[in-house]
Amino acid sequence: MVLFRLLLKPPSFRIHSYAPFTKSRFATMGAIGTQKVDTSQRLAALRELMKKPEHSVDVFVVPSEDAREYSFNHFSEYPSHADERRAFISGFNGSAGCAVVTAKDAYLFTDGRYFLQASKQLDDNWKLMKQGLPDVPTWQEFLSKDVEKGSKIGIDPTIITADDSKTLRESLQPKGSELVCLGTNLVDIVWGNDRPERPRNKVFPLDIKYAGESVQDKLKKVRDEISDRKTAGLVVNMLDEVAWLFNLRGSDIDFCPIFFAYAVVTQENATLFVDEQQIDGAVRSHLGKDIEIKPYESILEYLKGLSGSLGLSKDKPFLVGDKASLALATAIGMDHVKIEPSPVTDLKSIKNDVEIEGFRQSHIRDGVALARYFAWLEEQLNDGVTLNESQAADKLEAYRSELELFQGLSFTTISSTGPNGAIIHYAPDPKDCAVIKKEQIYLCDSGAQFRDGTTDVTRTWHFGTPTHEEKRAFTRVLQGHIAIDTLVFPNGTSGTYYIPLTPPFFIHSAISRHGTGHGVGHFLNVHEGPQGIGTRIAYNKTFLKAGMTVSNEPGYYADGKFGIRIENIVIVRPAQTPNNFGEKGYLEFEHVTLCPMQTKLVELGLLSPQERQWLNVYHTEVWDKISPHLKNDKRTVEWLKRECTHV
Repeated sequence: MVLFRLLLKPPSFRIHSYAPFTKSRFATMGAIGTQKVDTSQRLAALRELMKKPEHSVDVFVVPSEDAREYSFNHFSEYPSHADERRAFISGFNGSAGCAVVTAKDAYLFTDGRYFLQASKQLDDNWKLMKQGLPDVPTWQEFLSKDVEKGSKIGIDPTIITADDSKTLRESLQPKGSELVCLGTNLVDIVWGNDRPERPRNKVFPLDIKYAGESVQDKLKKVRDEISDRKTAGLVVNMLDEVAWLFNLRGSDIDFCPIFFAYAVVTQENATLFVDEQQIDGAVRSHLGKDIEIKPYESILEYLKGLSGSLGLSKDKPFLVGDKASLALATAIGMDHVKIEPSPVTDLKSIKNDVEIEGFRQSHIRDGVALARYFAWLEEQLNDGVTLNESQAADKLEAYRSELELFQGLSFTTISSTGPNGAIIHYAPDPKDCAVIKKEQIYLCDSGAQFRDGTTDVTRTWHFGTPTHEEKRAFTRVLQGHIAIDTLVFPNGTSGTYYIPLTPPFFIHSAISRHGTGHGVGHFLNVHEGPQGIGTRIAYNKTFLKAGMTVSNEPGYYADGKFGIRIENIVIVRPAQTPNNFGEKGYLEFEHVTLCPMQTKLVELGLLSPQERQWLNVYHTEVWDKISPHLKNDKRTVEWLKRECTHV
């Protein structure tokens, strides 16, 4: 069953200036290329530091998380360039991974999304550990089982959580190994003066007409959670949570409208820790007199004083999120903290009515840019114009930049032709990337940040004559996409339950290489927890709830040949069902992404009548909502009409 909500008021479009993000930052972030970085000297310097008496460790661990600026961190998926330590030491710049360096060897652990990328970027100094494959340990398992007995394992305490450090210490004990928290990050010493400075860009308020809820209302919800959990207060360290809580946005991290800050909330006070150079009178007026502003670097000293000022104890602890660093928890006092998932995480994941409508409107605008782009790209290739992957991505960004409320891209555009499409998080290097060919599959995964929403969409195209293998693979992925889109499921269902509910032709790609869906922030991080669809443990712990936003993106990846992915953003909403077994209530998905799915790539004989109807209804919706905004663009109108023709 698929229900569609028609919009009563179509959006308007105009040329828009899109500060705070800048084009130069988009041009290189996440580019893969084929050049390996020679890490020999970097590793040699790191090993010399490991041997020094003041450090004296046998192993050094370099996770992906941001770290060590005033000795604490934010655990952002996308760190600032100043925090890309693992990328610096290894040469691999994917967003997920951990480097482990011993006296003789170096190991890079990552998951299936990055196997191909890591194999291209790592030099011969490194051994790629393909997590998820049989007999391949996680980096934590490797430290407890594979390193020599009695090893001293060095780590920066600002880049490991208190929970993880406890688990790791316990796992090392049977072998007599020891986790050593170092007073400085050794990679920073190796990096030296070449390490970029941490950005301190201007922060700006997000108007309530986009946020849909006041700061005061959000603080009340947080304080209710603090009370329910029988704690004295909460420290907020995740950057997107701070931004959401105070209805503020920034640009300190590429593609993510967030800024470096902390927050501490008690029943009486709310304090924002931020570099005061980043805020102005508009921000201070927005926050009002009830929210105190303190220097960013003063957070540790402030936390150290909480025990005395609040009378903290085991019976009256302070709430620390499970993604807060060991350094933060230690500052409060390990005996005085309660470590649990941050309540802000769950509150933020459920969008209010204004945010949901913003998702709908921003995706209509985004759909206009996508239609213009794919129509243009097809015309260029038919005319024999030579375009590489990066040039095409730049054109898509140019179309998006003309849209109202556009603030920048939400991630590096994955513009990939042929074999590059099988590299799941590929992004073209402007200096070294492939030319798009008509006779190859073209996969484009892209997204934008708007003040009223965040988009993330993948479409797969063939501008020539697809092979039987390509059509069959595309059709199977499409069937998986439809299976997710049309699900009706009871309240209390987590994202992991979708795997057995989906057809078997889709299970392999979903489990082995790429998750089926991730949460999406509202003018925040394009990847947002805790919700998602896939096999991650976190997804099993999180029930999907009305108001959550997730992606629906099954895929198939034939290494060395092509990649196929179809991605829409969907909103979880209540479903109207004939029966209500167990009195649980039921949920379904409302898709908001509006871009055709190429019917030339569909093997129609594989589709059921219901799947064919779904495809036709979807294309009618795309045409009805996008075509009114293309009245002066004959080329795109003709393209859209053809691509939305029923099958």
